[in-house]
Amino acid sequence: MKVIDAKGAILGRLSSYVAKEALKGEELAILNCREAIITGNRKNIEEDFLARRRRTGTGQTGPKVSKLSHLIVKRAIRGMLPNHRAGRGKQAFQRIKCYPGIPKEFESMKKITAGKGFKGKHIEVREVSSK
Repeated sequence: MKVIDAKGAILGRLSSYVAKEALKGEELAILNCREAIITGNRKNIEEDFLARRRRTGTGQTGPKVSKLSHLIVKRAIRGMLPNHRAGRGKQAFQRIKCYPGIPKEFESMKKITAGKGFKGKHIEVREVSSK
């Protein structure tokens, strides 16, 4: 099992890497999903996420976009998979686990650091999820 620390990682790059590894058959755990970053203009990103959340269907129909930070990351990964509802995309998606912090079972394990210092315009996933 690969354990990835998402602190400071760019969400799109992290998602594509995790999707490729899951398609190869790797079990993956992504930690610190709250601290992953989305690049771009803060105002535009917030407006985009709020517009998606307002766009729910009537009653029980969807699409529904979660406010939880680890589910925002998991949905981004799902978008990188070929078909998340059937076949190998579904199997790959089941091999991915996302956590907002660091659970006790992963504290002692070696982690792959996914992010480096990004200096451009960005916003953290936790800031988007709190809106």
